[in-house]
Formats: sequence, structure tokens, C-alpha cells
Amino acid sequence: MTTEPPYLRIAGEIRRRIATGELGPGDPVPSTRRITQEWGVAMATATKALGALRQEGLVRAVPGIGTVVAESGGRERATPPGRQLSRERIIRAAIELVDTEGLAALSMRRVATEFGTSTMALYRHVPSKGELVRLMAEAVFGSGPAGPRPTGWRPLLEREARWLWKQYEQHPWLARAMAHLTRPMVSPNAMLYAERVLSALTGLGLTPEQMLHIHLTVLGYAQGLAMAVELESQARQDSGMAADEWMTSMEPRMDALQTPTAYPVLSTLFGSDSFDLELGTLFEFGLGRVLDGVEVLVEGVRREAGAE
Repeated sequence: MTTEPPYLRIAGEIRRRIATGELGPGDPVPSTRRITQEWGVAMATATKALGALRQEGLVRAVPGIGTVVAESGGRERATPPGRQLSRERIIRAAIELVDTEGLAALSMRRVATEFGTSTMALYRHVPSKGELVRLMAEAVFGSGPAGPRPTGWRPLLEREARWLWKQYEQHPWLARAMAHLTRPMVSPNAMLYAERVLSALTGLGLTPEQMLHIHLTVLGYAQGLAMAVELESQARQDSGMAADEWMTSMEPRMDALQTPTAYPVLSTLFGSDSFDLELGTLFEFGLGRVLDGVEVLVEGVRREAGAE
């Protein structure tokens, strides 16, 4: 379970006070010293909390007075017809944004701009950016593999892994959002994915630890490779070139480096145009090798059970 940083919790509470009208435009917000006393945190944490609110445009610094609620912080612009706010619409808009521009482009203010409203209006539906990302991942995991359920543990794992890979391809930000294996996001729909994987491993004689390790190994493999999907998406935005176009532009430099003397093996392997790196093909190759290893484990467990 991911723990929200203290400064975000503090910013969230002050944001709530502004949203409910407890603090109105021009009202002073708790100072850094008051925050350290009220929440028992360090001065640096208090400064970060106010800094986060300033970035959102909710508060501003007034010389001789301190930090106050911004005039626009308590007022909400009219939302255009057909763009009325709801949690579901906010989530859909955020997914569309990060699918196109990446997770770094996401902010409550940016999503509010999409609706032509204020950030405060969004906070009445979604309490924080972190919660918004969780809800976005939850929405993506809300579906599951289509078609009849295959027979056998390996076809079942292949189906689930390929479904997961498809989500990562369609939503390049998802792998990073879900990347904490040791601090998993609390997501009922993501837990349903885990339930489907673990159900495929039941009845094989595996221990609970082995079942969980298999699930996390397959998940970790897919997530790790999917990070390259996000990097490629970002590189395409930064360079304006697709992967093959970038490789073509690098050919003179690569040809100069790949000499038989310096790289005898590489120069042999890449001496022709027969190899073309494609992430989907690489995923299938690696998935097969991972499941080959799982199969060895399952067969070993079955042999031991039969010998007893």
C-alpha cells in the first residue's frame, strides 16, 4: 500500500478547508511555523506543502502578511455544456491526456483546463493527483480478457500476461503507475487480475509462496518491459521520430562503432538487416522463457508428489 507523503496530506487538508469555504479568498492559510506545530513535521515539509498549493494556484504570498487563499481559489468558472464534472468524466479525461502526453503532463490544473473549470472544482470529485492516478489504473483494469476460458495453467497465464501487455501498450503510463511490487497500489480491479492468475495455479501442488512468486515474476517481467513502451512514447514526442527513423539517423555513427576488432560478436549479429527489434516480439519471446521455467517447477512438484 502506497503511503502519501506528509506534505501532500497537509496540502490536502488545507485544500479541503478552501473547498468547503472554511478558508475564503484573502484569508491567511496556516504558516510554515503553524504547520510544524499543528502536524508535527519539519519546516521543510511545511514549506513543500505550501509550495504545492502555490503551484496549483490556490494560495499566494502577500508581503507583510504571509500566504493567503488566492482570489480565484474559492471561485469556480462555469463548465461548458456537455462537460459537466463527474468522477468518471474526470478519470476519462485524465486517461486521454496521459495516453497522449505521458504521466508527466498530468496535473489537476491541466485536467481542469480540459473542462474549462477550476482545480477546486475537481477536488470536490477527486481529492488528489495521487488518487486520480489510482482511479485511472483502476479504470484500465476494469476489463478482462475476452473469449472462453482456456484449459490448463499455461494457456491461462499466457492469456492473462498478453492481456496485461495489451493494456501497457495502449496506456504507456500504466506500467510506471503500477510498478511498486513491494508497495502495491490498493486497486480492487488490479487484485481481480491477480486473482485470475492465482486461480490458474491452483491444484498444481504449489505452495502459496510459489504461487505468489510466479504471479509477481510474470507481472514484474511484463512491467519491466512495458517501461520501454513508455520510454519510446516519450522519445517519439521529444525527437519527433519513430524508432526506425531514429535508428536510420544513427546508422553512420553505429557503422563507425561496430567494427569487427572492437565488437567481434556484435558486428557479426548486426551485419545484416535480418534483425528488427520489436517490443511485442520481445515480450512473447521472454514470456515463453519465463513460463518454461515455471513449467519446470510445476513438473518437479508433480514428480515429488507422485514419488510420495
